[in-house]
Amino acid sequence: MISLGIIGAGRIGKVHAQSIMNHIASAHLKTIADPFMNEETEASLRALGVSDCSKDYKKILNDPEIDAVLICSSTNTHADISLEAIAAGKHVFCEKPVSQDIAKIRQVMEKLKGTNLKYQVGFNRRFDHNFEAVRAAVAHGDVGDVHIVRITSRDPAPPPPEYAAVSGGMFLDMTIHDFDMVRYLTASDVVEVFANGAVLVDPLIGKAGDIDTAIISLKMANGALAVIDNSRKAAYGYDQRAEVFGSKGQASVSNDTNSSLILSSETGIHAEKPLYFFLERYMASFTKEVRMFVQAIEQDCPVPVDINDGLQPVLIAAAALRSLKEHRAVLLSEIK
Repeated sequence: MISLGIIGAGRIGKVHAQSIMNHIASAHLKTIADPFMNEETEASLRALGVSDCSKDYKKILNDPEIDAVLICSSTNTHADISLEAIAAGKHVFCEKPVSQDIAKIRQVMEKLKGTNLKYQVGFNRRFDHNFEAVRAAVAHGDVGDVHIVRITSRDPAPPPPEYAAVSGGMFLDMTIHDFDMVRYLTASDVVEVFANGAVLVDPLIGKAGDIDTAIISLKMANGALAVIDNSRKAAYGYDQRAEVFGSKGQASVSNDTNSSLILSSETGIHAEKPLYFFLERYMASFTKEVRMFVQAIEQDCPVPVDINDGLQPVLIAAAALRSLKEHRAVLLSEIK
């Protein structure tokens, strides 16, 4: 039985707590810590079956009975807590991004060297049944040599402008998942990025220094081309689609819906809208990624999403931001 601690009792911390308590039999959630822990949050966690709640995350790091920690705190704390956890000899599951600062991620990479600790980054979309199916088709050679990848990722509603001001920008906050997905679906790295962006959804997001609409073109090391389109607002719901086109054919997946019902009548043909947002669409993937993390510890095998997989999307995001500002294609080799 692997004993776990969670640092951060916000939305994603509670999601992981629910997954561990209800769906991962080989793991035990011993402690959740959050400096903002209050009676309401503690009550909700105890309702899930969590017996030990604390305001001090160091209680988890100093507990010899806890094998691994899930870092679900605010982004600006991820790298520092990662370094502390590694120093304490804990396996780490860290929510994305490890840091918005590339140098900080490299510090974590250096700290891991020479240890036998597992470090997994929380890119949960890799564990979505749709995207896994596309990756399997590519890996099996069903589409042949990959030529073009198209990814659509659109949120149902924009974040508040005050969130946009501190999120690190659209590329680091939202598109980072798609940058990871391009690498995952092609099993190749990005070598060049060209980004176009605009403020078409909410002018206040623009005033906060961010964009809400983007198209990013990428060149891959294996020669393939990729296109990502993002919007902070899709009126019809959470739009998550992908296509890989190659020399033998193409593999594509569309949105999950509550049912596959299509109603045809004299007024038209009607179908269900996509599931509303990421918790509805990706709940099973959140469970699977933690299960795979626990399995890597149990079996002493590599984690499915390692620290380099955490670094590469941040490098791509930095290249995309430079491209947006300088109106040119940017090589990843330019990003230090």
